This record gives sequence, structure tokens and C-alpha cells, in this order.
Amino acid sequence: MIKVEGLTKSFDGQMVLRGLELEVRDGSITIIIGRSGGGKSVFLKHLLGLLRPDAGRVLVGGVDLTGVSRREIDRVRDRYGVVFQGGALFDSLTCAQNVAFPLREKTRLGRAEITKRVEVGLAQVGLEGVGPKYPEEISGGMRKRVAIARALITEPEIVFFDEPTTGLDPILVNSIHGLIQDLHRRFGFTAVMVSHEIPEIFGIADTVAMLHDGRIVEVGPPEAIQGSRNPIVQQFIRGQPDEGGAFKESG
Repeated sequence: MIKVEGLTKSFDGQMVLRGLELEVRDGSITIIIGRSGGGKSVFLKHLLGLLRPDAGRVLVGGVDLTGVSRREIDRVRDRYGVVFQGGALFDSLTCAQNVAFPLREKTRLGRAEITKRVEVGLAQVGLEGVGPKYPEEISGGMRKRVAIARALITEPEIVFFDEPTTGLDPILVNSIHGLIQDLHRRFGFTAVMVSHEIPEIFGIADTVAMLHDGRIVEVGPPEAIQGSRNPIVQQFIRGQPDEGGAFKESG
């Protein structure tokens, strides 16, 4: 579904992505892990078509996002759903209006059909009856669920999750992960998630990719990553600082 070849990006002479390579299988859950500042957000913005690389390609369903017009990129984005870090709900809209927003922007569905789909969408994430409430009136975990419902309301082929459980306690983290896994089984979308939740992500991923210093240094099924002999991978997943108390950098 997604193939990234030799992706390179720098800002003001500072190299962020260094020839990154990755393939995401159709219908899989691929989770990108790595240290803060290692390039995960920049990488995700390239997948979303928000940044153009200095070199390399991003292929989505065979379409090279780096070599097409803005209109063609928008067509690819119509296949996307995105769960932003923090949820990114509109505070001035009710939960139902937040979920309805993509349908109103991207479709010509009538009001009754949108209302029906929103009710179903909220029910799918366990939020029946929450539609009339505003984001400030519900818990952090419920806001994450509203954001997921909004991302899925257009029935996307590909869903991007940018640290969807940031700021939640361990019980809610597992709850949201279980919800994502359940929805993935039901709808079969291709999922790409950026996350720091170690070891919880190993329970839901098909593939885990470790991004370090602008490159994917290891990729494979969860058990392979957990058993990796790469010291960079082991240091990260075990949360081990070096002797000075900071995480080691690669050479």
C-alpha cells in the first residue's frame, strides 16, 4: 500500500531524514517507534503529502506523492483518515459535529444521512449518546475515541495515528489500543501509527519499524524487534540510559 524509497529531508542544513526506506503492507498495522527528535513527525508529514522531500519517493497505491500535482495529492488524501496527536477536536463544535466535519467537507450527503452515519460512528467507538456534548465536557479517553470516529467516518483505506494515546494512563492506553485493533479487524484499513508506548504496541502491531537518526534501523514483526540484537533497538525498547544518564546516539 505504501512504499518509501530513499527519503531524504533537511532543514537549514540539518539532515532529518537520511535515505529512509520502508514498505507498509496492505491491510497491516505498522507502528513507527523511535526517540523524540528522531524524525518521526517529519516522516509522517511526508506520508500525508504535507512535505516534499529533497530526494526519494513516497508511493501510495502506486502514486508517487513527490512527483504529482497538488490536486492529485488531494485525491490520495481522500483515501486517508488521520488521528492527530491530542485528538485535535474543534472545541466550538459538539462531538457529533466534529465527527460529521469530514462528511460535510468531502461529500454531498444530506443532513439526515450524515446524522445517521455519525450516530453509527460514535457507537462503533463506544460513545452512544455523547454526540451533543462538547469536547471539554468529556474525558481525555473519550476525546481520543471521538477523534478515531472522525478519522473513520469516511471509511478510509489508510489511517494514520500520530501518538494516539499521548497523555493517557496505562489502562486507557490499553483501551484505545484494543479499540484500534478491533476497528482494524472490522474494517480492514491499512494503519500507520507513530507511538512511544513500549511495550504496549507490541500487542497490536503486525510490523514495527525503529526510526533512529533519520533512518529505519530495524523493521519486522514485534517478536523480531523485541529479540533484536541491534543495541540501538534494545536500548530504546528497554528505556536504558547510558552511563551519563542520557540515551546514546548512534555513530
